[in-house]
Amino acid sequence: MNLLFLGNRRRTTEATNANQTSSRSHAVFQIVVTSTPHTKNISMETTTGKLSLIDLAGSERGTVTENRGIRLREGAKINRSLLALANCINALGDKSKKGFFVNYRDSKLTRLLKDSLGGNCKTVMIANISPASSQIEETINTLKYANRAKNIRTKMVSNKKMVSIHVAEYKNIINDLR
Repeated sequence: MNLLFLGNRRRTTEATNANQTSSRSHAVFQIVVTSTPHTKNISMETTTGKLSLIDLAGSERGTVTENRGIRLREGAKINRSLLALANCINALGDKSKKGFFVNYRDSKLTRLLKDSLGGNCKTVMIANISPASSQIEETINTLKYANRAKNIRTKMVSNKKMVSIHVAEYKNIINDLR
């Protein structure tokens, strides 16, 4: 939990006309857990799991936020990565495009989320919307985005892998047999 709090404290936020504490970046927190049995076998089965917590920065309209300079460029980069993510979600969720190429290489965000989007996993998306009437367009766009993500179907298989033991461990096994 300390790493999560530390990362959140280091995250850049800035006030805009649209939002008092607008996050200026996406946040990705990933935990990988690997389980290996403690046996003296020559090969062993390892099980791996990954938990990814992602907080996406909201899309930005320059006319609404009235950002200039660095903040305007940050907003453009946020929008570019969200567009790349939307393209991946559209390609994965559209049943008519089954088997088509999904370009995860368009942004760092989609490369990080490749396993979460189309890999061997269970993914949950939580969309944060506003009840304010002034935010109706943003709310509708967010719900459309989440609805497209809901159409993604993946097949989960247990993440078990046979791993051969290192040569040094073979020497220990031979010594134990003597």
